[in-house]
Amino acid sequence: MKMIAGSLQWAVFLIASSIAAPVAIAALFHLNDVDTAFFIQRTILVLGIAGILQSLFGHKLPINEGPAGLWWGVFTIYAGFIGVLYTTADATLQVLQSGMLYSGVLFILFAVTGLMNRMKRLFTPTITFVYLLLLVLQLSGTFVKGMMGLPNESGKVDGLVILGSLITIIVTFWISGHRNALLQRYSVLIAIFAGWLVFLLLQEADVPVFNGQAVLSIPDVFVFGPPIFEPGMMITSFFITLLLIANMMASIRVMEGTLKREFHEEVSNRVKQAGIFAGINHFIAGAFSAVGPVPISGAAGFVSATKTRALLPFIFGCLLVIIVTFFPTAMLLLSSLPAPVAYAVTFVIFTGMVRMAFHELASENNTEQWLKVTAIGLMTGVGFMFLPPDSVAELPAAIAASLSNGLITGTVVALTYEQWLIWRNARLNGQKNG
Repeated sequence: MKMIAGSLQWAVFLIASSIAAPVAIAALFHLNDVDTAFFIQRTILVLGIAGILQSLFGHKLPINEGPAGLWWGVFTIYAGFIGVLYTTADATLQVLQSGMLYSGVLFILFAVTGLMNRMKRLFTPTITFVYLLLLVLQLSGTFVKGMMGLPNESGKVDGLVILGSLITIIVTFWISGHRNALLQRYSVLIAIFAGWLVFLLLQEADVPVFNGQAVLSIPDVFVFGPPIFEPGMMITSFFITLLLIANMMASIRVMEGTLKREFHEEVSNRVKQAGIFAGINHFIAGAFSAVGPVPISGAAGFVSATKTRALLPFIFGCLLVIIVTFFPTAMLLLSSLPAPVAYAVTFVIFTGMVRMAFHELASENNTEQWLKVTAIGLMTGVGFMFLPPDSVAELPAAIAASLSNGLITGTVVALTYEQWLIWRNARLNGQKNG
């Protein structure tokens, strides 16, 4: 029973935290209802497979995979190229699915050449702090808007949605902080279903209509056409892969810190293996015409809140997600989860990420250095979060995707500045000793 509940909790969390991206991308490319459902099905399937491969053979940590925000940005930019650089939406999506394959090759190359292991040393506690704080700041706006019922047709906040979201938040905080270990362990699962019930009672949840859904549906491969060679996408994939590696490193570093700090568990260094399977997962995403996956930092908050660090429930949770994708009725039911419920529960989980961010700084001794790095990283990252997406639309896709992502821009700036300070201090010390 414990295994079933833990697996179901991981499965619901994975789907609830990942479904927004494929829905938004499908809308950008004006896919019809059927094509949208299949796009969601393929993306969720890829995420389930990616989670299993990484937990068994890659980093071997309980980190769920989610649609990479950077790829989401690239999809958004390329949607503007329809009718300009590419004739149709399908032709554009064909180029994008080929980009996943390019990225897969690059991930594996970076891993086997040892470059990835060298990159891990760059993620000091200060950089992890900057990354986590920017992550929370970047998502907080989305969470709050979602809990107020935005965006909607009227463009105004919905009072009933706000009430339902507040009740869900209170229930989530109460359960996750309960003295009963069993309630605490399954707090996310209980909170999601409690919130769903609240929204049903408030009549703010859609009841799914099951009209002639097929009993079983097998996802197709290369839906938008065979892979093609596209130089522009190859260049974009190169830069996106570098940034995705940084994202992956940060997620692994955060989970390692959580396991060591809260569970006194030693974690082996498996960056190379994680990189290889990140490449394989991108091959799978390209083959299934889905969104490229990346390990999600929020998994550390989930593990911390539920005290569920074991790999087996996570693996079975991913397996359950894979099975569900083959049954359209089950997918329709899960996708009917009210978005404000998912936002409210995830909001509570991410409040724990702020605590983790400050814990990361506990091991830093050079106060003046981390204050400087944090200041420039946070100011840059938050500043770029306010940059209008349209203002970078005419730049190359890789640069536009990076500049429109304050999380990545701020982290890279902080990382670069810290390495320069380390190099400068070492040089000055060398001159003094000489």
